[in-house]
Amino acid sequence: MFVSVVLDPGSPDTARAMVSLLTQMGFKKAQRSCYESMKVSVDDLSKLKREIDRVTDYYDSVRFYQFPVGGMFVITELKEKRWRKCQFQGNPAPAKTAAKAAAKKPVAKKPAAR
Repeated sequence: MFVSVVLDPGSPDTARAMVSLLTQMGFKKAQRSCYESMKVSVDDLSKLKREIDRVTDYYDSVRFYQFPVGGMFVITELKEKRWRKCQFQGNPAPAKTAAKAAAKKPVAKKPAAR
C-alpha cells in the first residue's frame, strides 16, 4: 500500500523523534515534512501510528494518506492528540451522471385551458 506522511511538529525534539521513526520504518523524504513509502504493511502502519502517538503531544499534527485501502483513499489525522479518519470512494463517470441528470429533467407543462 502507498502511504504518505505529512508532519507538522510542535517542537524540534518531536520532529526529530517522528523523522527517526519514519526512517526506521523505511520511509523516504519526498518533500519538506513529507515522507512516502510503497512498502508499508497494515501491521507496520498500525505500529507506526502507535509509536507516533507515543512521541507526540497536543501541539503536534500528523496526516497519513493511504491508498488503496479496500479500494478507497483514506486520510488519517492526529491533531490535538485525537485520531480522525476520512475515507473517500471514487465517483461514477461524469458522462453517465450528466446523461442521467438530463433524462430526469422535468418538462414544462402548458397552462390549463379555461
